[in-house]
Amino acid sequence: MQRVQNMLELTDLHYKPATSERAILQGASLRAQEGSPLLISGESGSGKTSLLEVISGMAGAQSGSITWKGASLNQRQRRWLCGVVFQFPERHFLGLSVSQELKLGHRRLSGSEQIEVLSQVGLHGVDNRQAPERLSGGQQRRLALAVQLLRKPEVLLLDEPTAGLDWSVRGEVLDLLYNLSRQRVLIVVTHEPELFLNWNCEHRQLRDGQLRPLSP
Repeated sequence: MQRVQNMLELTDLHYKPATSERAILQGASLRAQEGSPLLISGESGSGKTSLLEVISGMAGAQSGSITWKGASLNQRQRRWLCGVVFQFPERHFLGLSVSQELKLGHRRLSGSEQIEVLSQVGLHGVDNRQAPERLSGGQQRRLALAVQLLRKPEVLLLDEPTAGLDWSVRGEVLDLLYNLSRQRVLIVVTHEPELFLNWNCEHRQLRDGQLRPLSP
């Protein structure tokens, strides 16, 4: 049996938050598929985070559609489908240790499962008894990714994933993210698209509420 293409499609989305005087998304459309990361750039305030909130089901658009493998999704279904790492996720850690942070929502998570997911994000050998706050900035960003990967999302959404990281670790994090895109749909929003020049990816720009093609 032929495998159904893992494709996320947004069509003519219009979204106006209650706190905004104008619509942030005004007919936004895009396609993103597994194995081919999608980069979305835009100035601060252009609506990049709001776009991720709509895709992930944290917010609902006034009109338009979001489909997965050709089937329309409601907000609840999108919350199950997507994993989201927002800007500076380390500010929102709740666990007193790395192990506890991983176990949030996964009470029966075994030690071997913890080691596996930490290894997947390049944290093999880290002491999972230490507080997340004791980790370096790059390690904290990797831990936030590990937390989302435990949910086994088919769509991974990343908001400014290189923000606040030292130049010395940015390259490692970017390589990790690119590798993660091979097995899932991956969408990154950023105001620093020049950091992603080594990626072989589609690049869109969010401007005036619409997603416009842009050469990488």
